[in-house]
Amino acid sequence: MSEADRSSARVREVMHFIGGRTVSGAGDRFGDVFNPVEGRVAARVPLATTTEVAAAVAAAKAAFPAWAETAPIKRARVMFNFKQLLDQHHDELAELITREHGKVFSDAKGEVMRGIEVVEFACGIPNLLKTDFTDQIGGGIDNWNLRQPLGVVAGITPFNFPMMVPCWMFPIAIACGNTFVLKPSERDPSASVRLAELLKEAGLPDGVFNVVHGDKQAVDALIEHEDVAALSFVGSTPIAEYIHREASRRGKRVQALGGAKNHLVVMPDADLDQAVDALIGAAYGSAGERCMAISVAVAVGHIADELVEKLVPRVKALKIKNGMEADAEMGPLVTGAHREKVAGYIESGVAQGAKLVVDGRGHTVAGAEAGFFLGGTLFDNVTTDMRIYQEEIFGPVLAIVRVPDFASAVALINAHEFANGVSCYTTDGGVARAFARQIQVGMVGINVPIPVPMAWHSFGGWKRSLFGDHHAYGEEGVRFYTRYKSVMQRWPDSIAKGAEFTMPVAK
Repeated sequence: MSEADRSSARVREVMHFIGGRTVSGAGDRFGDVFNPVEGRVAARVPLATTTEVAAAVAAAKAAFPAWAETAPIKRARVMFNFKQLLDQHHDELAELITREHGKVFSDAKGEVMRGIEVVEFACGIPNLLKTDFTDQIGGGIDNWNLRQPLGVVAGITPFNFPMMVPCWMFPIAIACGNTFVLKPSERDPSASVRLAELLKEAGLPDGVFNVVHGDKQAVDALIEHEDVAALSFVGSTPIAEYIHREASRRGKRVQALGGAKNHLVVMPDADLDQAVDALIGAAYGSAGERCMAISVAVAVGHIADELVEKLVPRVKALKIKNGMEADAEMGPLVTGAHREKVAGYIESGVAQGAKLVVDGRGHTVAGAEAGFFLGGTLFDNVTTDMRIYQEEIFGPVLAIVRVPDFASAVALINAHEFANGVSCYTTDGGVARAFARQIQVGMVGINVPIPVPMAWHSFGGWKRSLFGDHHAYGEEGVRFYTRYKSVMQRWPDSIAKGAEFTMPVAK
């Protein structure tokens, strides 16, 4: 887009946030931030140079010693203030998300609430950092442990949850005494800068939280910077693998959440109306741009035909429009390029022999014809050798796979390379118990379509959906953002005279 075009469209420039203040981009590279409803550029975002990344890391490093020594209760009070500000600016943040991402306003408000819940969890950090003490293990020795912050840590987050996913990371990291550099998605970056401003207003010292925008150059700069102790990432599996490999070999702690292909099993005994409601919301909510979206319905036995029959009119009747309209059920995709990518998957499904029951291509919205809209799409008779089954589509496309029995459904899911989330709809307690125990997936729902754990539990998949040893947020998050230290202590009046040459044992 030319400068004249940008001027005529009155686009604004999103800023970095470094050392407690907003900073303009210093380089000559910028990315476009779209209004997906109107299909036009609404802002431009600077793509950070290595110099700007280094400045953010330097600000975080300078702030770390004092912040790490701040009492946990004082860090918690900042989180309490931040939580109060998030409550006050709830709708403002949700509107920012809808304007840049495209998800409907009610869904964006839900995202903000899930982010706030993690902040609420982080407010309990004095209790979460409590550790163990053993008096008199022997010979006048006491033993206890500490959890101490790592230093400067960084987060790299995706476009689909521009507030919630960053909140999976920085509230816990900061509450634990670390300082933080966030590299949000360049597709919808404004919410991150607003969060930084609210943190400052809450009393967070300058430099403790920083935001740098960018692309692979910024990511690589964070990976390579010697002062970054740990990296958290949420996004696609190829990038997760890359970040995990490159950061790990440099000695950094890494938590990298990758892709998904989430299944929902519909058993013959299931309440079919409930299952259809679940599939419509979980497959087409947020236009399918969720890492926990259900993209495969596994129809067991005779239920398949009736399931398809009930799904078709519901998919066709989806209210697809500007997400700020009160009755909207689905908005546009985030960019035109992403819409074309999803349309390519639909073409692939047709070419490989899947039955296209509802075709969402060509869908337009009156008054927003240039928007990045795609209608709900439904495939039947999908097989495991098809791309639309194997790969994460990240769009409003639901594939139905037919299997004869429960064992086949479990085997099908367990054979997939992704193992993020899964659900089973049944009224049989024995089936539910067997499913939860036998399925090889990190997050399981029984009659719950999107089993995203609450803030005091932890989020993460298995297999190629997670690289690293820790899941996100909850107590796993506290462990990820701290180092464990064991301390043994005794005093001179209890120390026997003379050297000891045997392995110490409890006496």
